[in-house]
Amino acid sequence: MALNNPAFSRNEAFSSGQGAVAVAQDMSAQQLQDMYNTPATLPDRDVMTIEDSIAKSAASFGVLLVGAAIGWLTVQSVPFLWIGAGIIGFVLALVNIFKKEPSPALILAYAGVQGVFVGGISAWYELAYGGGIVAQAVIATLVVVGVTLALFASGKIRASKRATKIFLVAMVGYLVFSLVNMGLILFGVTDDPWGVRGMEIAGIPLGLIIGVLVVIMAAYSLVLDFDFIQQGVRNRAPKKYGWTGAFGIMVTVIWLYLEILRILAIARD
Repeated sequence: MALNNPAFSRNEAFSSGQGAVAVAQDMSAQQLQDMYNTPATLPDRDVMTIEDSIAKSAASFGVLLVGAAIGWLTVQSVPFLWIGAGIIGFVLALVNIFKKEPSPALILAYAGVQGVFVGGISAWYELAYGGGIVAQAVIATLVVVGVTLALFASGKIRASKRATKIFLVAMVGYLVFSLVNMGLILFGVTDDPWGVRGMEIAGIPLGLIIGVLVVIMAAYSLVLDFDFIQQGVRNRAPKKYGWTGAFGIMVTVIWLYLEILRILAIARD
């Protein structure tokens, strides 16, 4: 695929099999037959499963919630804690992405630190834009994740090469837009706190229009995450890669939640 969650795309355990085909073409028929006759090197208890990936995802989100509670409670007493946690969380995300082997300790550390950031920024939004905004964002995030998972499980939605190419173009465009918008705000080109997002088109803030598109992008990113986990199970990847699946889903869900939170804030502003 043109673009994959880097948590998965750097790992052969989640590949769709093109690499295996290339290797097979360089092997003789006898070698392939011998490989076919060789029993699996990993017993069933040591391979990745959907159930195990779900359990590891639940553990990761549990740690994230504990961190979020800390960030929420300390947003006023230690105002810069959640900002520092956001920076550390970004570094840990890069470390986890570029590690060849998943590290449960590092993934759980990312969950805890990123939880502090999410809790802190959520409390800030709650104070700045009125009570209830966080609850609305949480409910909306759960709805999007639930609907996406249900559609994927039922086979009504699947990742495709064409859709992923469109996703790639949209992601690059959104990244460029976000960087330019941040620059306009930092250098005082615009006095709107949302920058270009605050501009109105037919009475509707541009941030709301873009926000809806980004939520759709995040939902498709979830589809890619589910697809890669399913591929890892089919490839009988080692059990430890369930942590990679948990990390990938966690990154996408956090992105989805923060985008929904911003949409609600723009709508209330």
